[in-house]
Amino acid sequence: MLPRLPLVETVTDFWAFSKAGRKLAALHLNYETVAPFPDVTIIGDDGNTYTVDKMRFPRKDQKETIYYNSKITVSNIPAKAYEYVVNGKSAIDWIMERYQVTTHKESGIVNDPNDWAKEVGNSRYILDLLLSIINVSVQTVDIVNGLPKVDFGEAISETTVATMYQDQEEKIETNIAAETEEE
Repeated sequence: MLPRLPLVETVTDFWAFSKAGRKLAALHLNYETVAPFPDVTIIGDDGNTYTVDKMRFPRKDQKETIYYNSKITVSNIPAKAYEYVVNGKSAIDWIMERYQVTTHKESGIVNDPNDWAKEVGNSRYILDLLLSIINVSVQTVDIVNGLPKVDFGEAISETTVATMYQDQEEKIETNIAAETEEE
């Protein structure tokens, strides 16, 4: 069975979803090149100490600050950045969990994310990634919150012909057939 996608009320709403989808795709495909969120503060960056063992919060309920390592503190992280959730966890929490040094109990194999930073020749890679993900998260929440509201409760029971105009020169006529719940 194919997923049922709701029809939006107006052509303007359709294009709002289309443009938002394009923005989200570009943002998420190019996440490593997104500039840091402008209000985030980095304290203790001496230009040399970017090795990370395990990032952590000062306290469990104090998420506006992350201790990146023993020297670097990232602070002034907006609460909105934690609203973007992937598989039940914020993207920031995911980065903090995955980018830490771990040792497999049975084999003793060490997983050190700092090795990747050395391999690509960018000792700041993990810090830059964290800063980019903060901004990607805030922008994602802003884009999603800016979408038109959709009523998922209404069942559509007729065939509708909608004429959509992306711009004045391009005319697209689409036949949209919707099924009722009984079908």
